[in-house]
Amino acid sequence: MNNSQTIDKMKQMKLYGMARAMESALDMGLADITLDEFIAHLVDAEYDDRHNRRLSRLIKNAKFRYTASFEEIDFNVERNLSKNMFLRFSDCSFIKDRKSIIITGPTGTGKSFAASALGNQACVYGYRTLYFNAQKLFSTLKLAKADGSYISRVQKIEKASLIILDDFGLQKLDTASRLIFLEILEDRHGLSSTVITSQLPVASWHEIIGDATIADAICDRIINTSYRIELKGGSLRKKYGKEDGMKS
Repeated sequence: MNNSQTIDKMKQMKLYGMARAMESALDMGLADITLDEFIAHLVDAEYDDRHNRRLSRLIKNAKFRYTASFEEIDFNVERNLSKNMFLRFSDCSFIKDRKSIIITGPTGTGKSFAASALGNQACVYGYRTLYFNAQKLFSTLKLAKADGSYISRVQKIEKASLIILDDFGLQKLDTASRLIFLEILEDRHGLSSTVITSQLPVASWHEIIGDATIADAICDRIINTSYRIELKGGSLRKKYGKEDGMKS
């Protein structure tokens, strides 16, 4: 069997990283490489290729609002964002520990960007992540109850290691929305992690949820198991001239 046939079989078996590595190695010549080094090179190439493809799929499926990373977070802006605290989340141990994060603060202080950075980092670590605008999610799930897709959509949310609910509390919840919100949190409580961003301080959430009993249940499930980031200051849009303070 010649090298071309071997490479073709690698591609047929979807060993794309290995195939590209072998093509590259043959172009450069194999005189100065031992057999074990060559095999290690092929395996490393396939491993990296699969990791990168999985990462791309995770990020694509998450549908983040921003393509954000920890390296892009600006800690020099005065907004009560502790670099030491935030960087502790970079190893995604909060997901392993099934903890959640609540990010509150005025509009334009970088809440959505910071949440997207957390989500992208989760994807790097291989965690299935989903991003939602909270109000749009509730509206979509209310329609899903009518067309019969509600259960499958909620199950998809339940299976995600991390979900991000962005811009929670822009509108007061109606009965259907608050019950949906409770169901999502109940399904994930103690099992998975959630990041919630809101312009409203947590103390105002009872009012926006609207029903005292359900509000108590929702807040008990999310607030008591969450890290809190309370951003302050003016809008970063003036500094960066882009939506929601990007770069954050």
